[in-house]
Amino acid sequence: MKLSGDLKAFQGRIGHVFSDPGLLVRAVTHASMSSANRDDNQRLEFLGDRVLGLVMAEALLELDPTAAEGQLAPRFNALVRKETCADVAREIDLGKVLKLGRSEMISGGRRKQALLGDAIEAVIAAVYQDGGFDAAKDLILRLWGDRVQSVEEDARDAKTALQEWAQARKLQPPRYVQTDRSGPDHAPVFTIAARLENGYEAYATASSKRAAEQAAATTLLTQLENET
Repeated sequence: MKLSGDLKAFQGRIGHVFSDPGLLVRAVTHASMSSANRDDNQRLEFLGDRVLGLVMAEALLELDPTAAEGQLAPRFNALVRKETCADVAREIDLGKVLKLGRSEMISGGRRKQALLGDAIEAVIAAVYQDGGFDAAKDLILRLWGDRVQSVEEDARDAKTALQEWAQARKLQPPRYVQTDRSGPDHAPVFTIAARLENGYEAYATASSKRAAEQAAATTLLTQLENET
């Protein structure tokens, strides 16, 4: 199988030339493009998620041999969560080479966080099947880069930290309320309010509800820290 120019360039960006180009084609094929003659990337995504998890668990153990499980778990979650995977996918312009059906194309699939996160996991699995575990491990550590060393700063996401703040003061968990939605259907913008029962609240806007919730929680935490 011959690769398109875009996929050949993508191989250069990830630093792996496929012995079996068909694996790469499958890894970038979304379910909206699957057919009897074309496999999608869902099975590869399932495998890639596990390969990513093993590599990150091993890397964290090597980085901090004395860390307890309770310290390692939030670091691990920060490294493998969908937002992080999508950020890595954007850095290598994975969205540009995705094979999408018309509906996904129209709805902005090349920029969707969940779709990008799944696709990078599929690419990891394709490299694993093409070159073995060492090749996949090298790919992951190169693409994730300094994130592994700096993960302690991002180990607890803002929503978790805000909930712990509320629990420590015997308050109900924060509520997240969508207060606005704007933009076209293929590129929506959400405004979310993070609210505590003591009256404190903060707002944030992002292209996904999840990102807006995290941003609102971050803003509210900063507000609380400045007032206490």
